[in-house]
Amino acid sequence: MAQGNDSHVFVPVSVIGTQFIAPYPLEVKIEKNSQGNFVISDINSKTILKVKPCDTSFHRQRLLLDANDIPLVMMREKNMSEHNRWKVYRGESKAKEDMIFSTKTEHMIHFKTRLNVYLANKMSNKDDFDFKIEGNWSDRSCDIYIGDSSTAIAQVNKVQPLHNVKLPKDNFMVTIYRNVDYAFVVALIVIVDSMKSSDPKEVGAGFGGGPALFPF
Repeated sequence: MAQGNDSHVFVPVSVIGTQFIAPYPLEVKIEKNSQGNFVISDINSKTILKVKPCDTSFHRQRLLLDANDIPLVMMREKNMSEHNRWKVYRGESKAKEDMIFSTKTEHMIHFKTRLNVYLANKMSNKDDFDFKIEGNWSDRSCDIYIGDSSTAIAQVNKVQPLHNVKLPKDNFMVTIYRNVDYAFVVALIVIVDSMKSSDPKEVGAGFGGGPALFPF
């Protein structure tokens, strides 16, 4: 496990569960295969999380599982949503009382992109968001912040190739700072990836028909 930068020290950030918090920074690798399944591993190549698509006729869905295939959260896109809202529920539930958080996009401002994250008690558009993701997804370069602050809890970067070997675009690294729920971070990244990759017409047109949010 990476020991990282001690400048990012927080009161523990727990959204999905305290069992996913480490007292030190984590470097994890996210790999996506042609079926849309994700495998998330640590720097020792040990699988720590998995994600599989489980779309229905009416909803795009992603299921986050632990290394033993136990369901942790269901990520579900809200249909007919102007801001491409996704809702995240405990286990395989889709019940309102089991919702943990939701996300929605904002319009691009000066080519900067953003996805806002609201905990379950923040459902009104007038409520302040609890976390945000900003960056350029086509470059696999973005950061996750607490609220509307400059305090980062995680950073996404491209996997650096070795010996000029070309690596798949859908493999990338995530630095998750100490005391941060890494399952929550992975869930956010999967939502962003699903939004940008699921519909070819959204390439260059943005999510939901507005300005492009993650340029290609």
